Amino acid sequence: MEKFPLKGSREAAAEGNSYITAYQTVMKKSNGHTNGATGDSDGSFHDHPLAQHSKLTTSLTATAGTDEEDMIDITPRSSPGDVIGGGIGGGGGSSSGYHRETATESDTEREFGHSGGHSQRTMHQHVPTHSAFGDPMDGALSFYGSSDVQDDIPGIGQYEDFHTIDWQRDIARDRMRHRYIVKKRQDSLWDLIKGSIDAGSGWLCVLLVGIAAGCVAGMVDIGASWMSDLKHGICPPAFWFNREQCCYPAKQSVFEEGNCSTWKTWPEIFGLDRNGTGPYIVAYIWYVLWALLFASLSASLVRMFAPYACGSGIPEIKTILSGFIIRGYLGKWTLLIKSVGLMLSVSAGLTLGKEGPMVHIASCIGNIFSHVFPKYGRNEAKKREILSAAAAAGVSVAFGAPIGGVLFSLEEVSYYFPLKTLWRSFFCALIAAFVLRSLTPFGNEHSVLFFVEYNKPWIFFELIPFVFLGIMGGVIGTFFIKANLWWCRYRKFSKLGQYPVMEVLFVTLVTGIICYPNPFTRMNMNELIFLLVSKCSPGDVTNPLCEYKRMNITMGNSIIEVTEPGPGVYSSIWLLMLTFILKLALTIFTFGMKVPAGLFIPSLLLGAIMGRIVGIGVEQFAYSYPNIWFFTGECADSNLITPGLYAVVGAAAVLGGVTRMTVSLVVIMFELTGGVRYIVPLMAAAMASKWVGDALGRQGIYDAHIALNGYPFLDSKEEFAHTTLAADVMQPKRNETLNVITQDSMTVDDVENLLKETEHNGYPVVVSRENQYLVGFVLRRDLNLAIGNAKRLIEGISSSSIVLFTSTQPTQNLGPQPLKLKKILDMAPITVTDQTPMETVVDMFRKLGLRQTLVTHNGRLLGVITKKDVLRHVKQMDNEDPNTVLFN
Repeated sequence: MEKFPLKGSREAAAEGNSYITAYQTVMKKSNGHTNGATGDSDGSFHDHPLAQHSKLTTSLTATAGTDEEDMIDITPRSSPGDVIGGGIGGGGGSSSGYHRETATESDTEREFGHSGGHSQRTMHQHVPTHSAFGDPMDGALSFYGSSDVQDDIPGIGQYEDFHTIDWQRDIARDRMRHRYIVKKRQDSLWDLIKGSIDAGSGWLCVLLVGIAAGCVAGMVDIGASWMSDLKHGICPPAFWFNREQCCYPAKQSVFEEGNCSTWKTWPEIFGLDRNGTGPYIVAYIWYVLWALLFASLSASLVRMFAPYACGSGIPEIKTILSGFIIRGYLGKWTLLIKSVGLMLSVSAGLTLGKEGPMVHIASCIGNIFSHVFPKYGRNEAKKREILSAAAAAGVSVAFGAPIGGVLFSLEEVSYYFPLKTLWRSFFCALIAAFVLRSLTPFGNEHSVLFFVEYNKPWIFFELIPFVFLGIMGGVIGTFFIKANLWWCRYRKFSKLGQYPVMEVLFVTLVTGIICYPNPFTRMNMNELIFLLVSKCSPGDVTNPLCEYKRMNITMGNSIIEVTEPGPGVYSSIWLLMLTFILKLALTIFTFGMKVPAGLFIPSLLLGAIMGRIVGIGVEQFAYSYPNIWFFTGECADSNLITPGLYAVVGAAAVLGGVTRMTVSLVVIMFELTGGVRYIVPLMAAAMASKWVGDALGRQGIYDAHIALNGYPFLDSKEEFAHTTLAADVMQPKRNETLNVITQDSMTVDDVENLLKETEHNGYPVVVSRENQYLVGFVLRRDLNLAIGNAKRLIEGISSSSIVLFTSTQPTQNLGPQPLKLKKILDMAPITVTDQTPMETVVDMFRKLGLRQTLVTHNGRLLGVITKKDVLRHVKQMDNEDPNTVLFN
């Protein structure tokens, strides 16, 4: 492109070299005009950044000579009528009674003394790249994401469903909008107030998201707790109380229902005793019936009203935050059905959690509130800043872990995470946790899910079993991922996928039948985890895991108290082993069904069971060999081994093996339990789990489901280590035809035929078919909208009209009026040469968030590389099926 004569190259270079100085000069000039870029008399906002940017470019190009008319115009500027007195398709002069200032009627125009016919508002106004297409009826030009009452062409600058956003374009649009607002602050007090409101809109938005997320999470927690207990019985004095609230004066645990007279089991409701064979069968039947009812309601609601409400939602949230569009995934119906369905599916007793879907619910809230602020609602890249903060609030309210939520959003789900998003995420998570603490859905004085308080330090020897737990967590996590993927793939490509509600009912029936006899599988998973991580106190006789015989022994010169496990502990170990096997198998078949289903709590439960069993073993090892050298001096006053701590470490290990989280996992775990002094054991287990998991399989569960669904997610954590070039990946290949649009020789009919015959999302614009020097890039969606709008609103536009992407019209135009579309042309597309290493191209796609890049050779266009091409090439080089990438 450098070797081809370019009109306006001097001005473009000047703009590139001293843009800020020139912009400030124009700002000073424009401040001298009292009516510069004003709004309508009715107060509607048309003060777009477009107008200011057009003033800049017009000033820079006003001195351009007419001897350059035969060159390609790459400089955005006003219409020829404003500079050289020409006009295409113009009518009479504008009416002074109805006049709205546009980008073309800038300071330059007034300095040239334009009036009457020279101030015609015509269709061919030339404006900066990425501007909206003008409305010929009033000449008002809208800017993408502006605060205008209505866009001239609805949809310009937006994206189709299942397409990737252009991060660079959206961020540039926001920067231009911001410059314009900063400049306008100097004009009046009202503009200063509007600028201040715009500056604080991000904080206000995340404040609203945090409040709403906390309220919704509180309702989900309270509703799920009440319906879960409804399977066992009811509280006749106040049916809206769950079992804990009903029996609060008795302070009874989950293992002693007999001490609470106010809570009635279903056998008692029907006049039977609480214990006995008959009551047991009645309770069994009611447990299964309630589970089937809740599960069928959840699956039916999801299928009928919001198909996107199924699953955890985190794989899709990761994909959306990377720049992918999934219409309706974060909508109000999805929010409503996900919230209600989550309560139902958790209450059905299925092996799933509600913590993962809380991230989806909070993201829905973030998406809905972002539309209240056009700064975020109309700019997809800016909207993702709010969604990142909402994801942090989701984890914050799920676990009561605000700092862990911020780190989870940063480490696991977010793709673009600037520093201001970190601060806003922190604020959003703080507000959400505060609101949740006010509602106290956990039923205790703490805002965390499993508050424990260990008063014994860990000893150095225990790092060995902690690392062992990490290794086992990586093994279990990898086994779960592979097994779950196999089952999900089978479901997807078999007839089973055609009957989602029947699958849910069958799994619920099996779960209810096999889980009720075992007291550990019958109880709520949150209660079981709390039981496993709790420490045993001397007076705790209700928990079978704490049935110890306590005795004093002499060690050296001191007497210490040791504990010997009783028969209840050994029977509980066998029951826990059975629970582990059942829960692992059920989670494999449950995760991926068409109900809202999370994975955090099942993973924590599996790890807590494993950790508690290992902890009991280490405790008995210390009891049997108290004088061994690594215990000498450590167990001076009491038995220091705490089995509950091993349950916490094991829970972190398995969750890390499933999700491959590290930093955020450790912070979530110590926030979850309040065990700050045990960070080192948690870190050791998390690192060992990740190392083993990465050695056995590259992907965590969320990345694996992204690949299974074929989403175009380019993981920034993976390295591209191959030696291919851009020419090897670009489409089309060297011997194939490249579909292009010429800048001034194709008719409307030619362009429409090209759109019908091809399915590309965009087209390069070149000088001519013989001379394929690159001019710019135009999106398919913008072309369709612009041509359709022009046909409706401009007289004289026909199928034989020439489509122009230049500032000048052909010298001999004897046919119909040409259609000028330069304003929808991206004249600064990202380009690479055909010899650019693909390692560099992949980094560009990851770090710049590109949709496509154009490949050139000596300035001539050769082909295009899209994000889909990059993903397919990565899979092909990794010996995977490239056709699994389904979307653009």
